[in-house]
Amino acid sequence: MDLSIIEDCSGVAWHNVAAILRKVGMAHHEPVLHQKAFEASHTTVFVYQADDLIGFGRAISDGAYQAAVYDCAVLPEFQGRGIGRQIMNIILARLAHCNLILYASPGKEGFYRKLGFRIMKTGMARFIKSDSMRDRGFTE
Repeated sequence: MDLSIIEDCSGVAWHNVAAILRKVGMAHHEPVLHQKAFEASHTTVFVYQADDLIGFGRAISDGAYQAAVYDCAVLPEFQGRGIGRQIMNIILARLAHCNLILYASPGKEGFYRKLGFRIMKTGMARFIKSDSMRDRGFTE
């Protein structure tokens, strides 16, 4: 599989980011909001097959010792091929000096566990759509 990995936001079709997040069942917004979020991030990774966006991820960070991973997604038809691992390995390498947190979609915890993440016992969240996040299994 011939893939291109781009670590900046140039040339991204933001409507594709929103569409992929929707397709994989993750939170998605208007394309302009995704553009704002990715462009404000410390680390971004986009994976293309030919000219087609098939996966991406990002991390926010203070650049010193704390970071959080968001929006790591791969189109379902490309999952299981190591693409998500490639995205995460780039993010992890760029932020190796930082503590990293993330929240995984229910059922995806095993993927992140293989990358060294562990369940937090003290993690808490305040979501805008708290009822939806509870119903989807993110919170109690």
